[in-house]
Amino acid sequence: MQREPLRLHQLLADFRLLMILFISFRVMMLLAYQPFFIDGNERGVGTGGDRLYYYQLTALADEGYLPFRDWWSEFPPLLYVVTTGVYLGLGQSATYDTWSLIMGLLSVASETGVLLLLYAIASKLHGKSTAIALSWVYAVLFMPIVFAWWNMNTFVLFFLLLGLYWMIRNQDMRSAIAIAIGALFKFVPILAIGAAIRFWHPERALRYVAIALGFFALVYVPFFMINSETASISLTVQFGKPSYQTIWALIDGNYTTGNFGAVEERLDPSSAANADEAKNPSVVPGWLRLGVAALIGLFVFMRVRRFDDRGMIAFVAITLLIFYLQSQGWSPQWLAEIIVLTLLIFPTRDGVLVCIMLSFLALIEYPFIFIRTAETGGYILPAHPMFWPWVGVVVLRTLVLIGLAVALYQKLRQPPLPEGVIRE
Repeated sequence: MQREPLRLHQLLADFRLLMILFISFRVMMLLAYQPFFIDGNERGVGTGGDRLYYYQLTALADEGYLPFRDWWSEFPPLLYVVTTGVYLGLGQSATYDTWSLIMGLLSVASETGVLLLLYAIASKLHGKSTAIALSWVYAVLFMPIVFAWWNMNTFVLFFLLLGLYWMIRNQDMRSAIAIAIGALFKFVPILAIGAAIRFWHPERALRYVAIALGFFALVYVPFFMINSETASISLTVQFGKPSYQTIWALIDGNYTTGNFGAVEERLDPSSAANADEAKNPSVVPGWLRLGVAALIGLFVFMRVRRFDDRGMIAFVAITLLIFYLQSQGWSPQWLAEIIVLTLLIFPTRDGVLVCIMLSFLALIEYPFIFIRTAETGGYILPAHPMFWPWVGVVVLRTLVLIGLAVALYQKLRQPPLPEGVIRE
């Protein structure tokens, strides 16, 4: 019996087909643009990102130097535990090519998890029709795959979304542990505990916070036992960096990125404090920025009216944005979280356009502008032809993030939808 040809709506509604396309596209890209390091030049999917730098740090294991025992990191331990574990596991086959290929496959796996969680969370918030539409949008956006190849940020995003999924499913312990694991890669996911404090009764919230922070601290214990100095640096060094790539950096006159120094410097703990001596100190003190952000956060905290799942996700999103806006530096990797949370709260054309605009601004800043600063050591001096375009990018990005935060606040001021209603 001849089957009727599939129609467009049937194809687009097939989430399994989307998953096959999503995974195969990334694996094929990894095969077509295999990572290599030839004659001092990086080639393949990681070119232009942080992947080579991660490898160079990881490869210190060849000389017997291990992360947190012998060299300091600006991140919590899990990122380099994973990269070093893969490197050591490869044994004699450990080269940039093989290591980067394995890390690429792990990134594909975690990014697939992100897509699954986006679909699952969106299904609960908006219904399956909107969930499949958002999944298609995410699958064809450019920046998520860039972050997977360049920064391996999908591990962080995966555990953040896993924590949020279990949070709205009332799986408190699982959620708290997932959030803690995400924070053990990079700190951002730990900010999600603010939603538990606001949306749950005090006893439940306190238990959640205790589990998340307790798990985080418990994992850190062996690293403090191995080398308390490097463990302490990983918790503090990011917050002591001079400003970079933000409005605050423009005020301070720091016209460069926030990258740390050479790989060899990681072996000297004192270099963590001296890495940015050449940069200007903050005109607006960090305590003042943080204090103003705390007041704004308290204002939002007190005026929340939407105590439903959408309100909880929106509260996490605005918490992250307030933190990003007060931070002395800007990391383009933060767009990974912003894009997914924006799609979940604003499943509209406007939400998609905001994601596209922020993505363009990120790529204009790097690589388009900063790649042209090799002669000045990564600095964009006022006389540089790219200086004012870069200033425009920083200002416009800041305004877009502020506008997004205001829109999230307006969402939080709305009353929750009646039980069983998923469309506004």
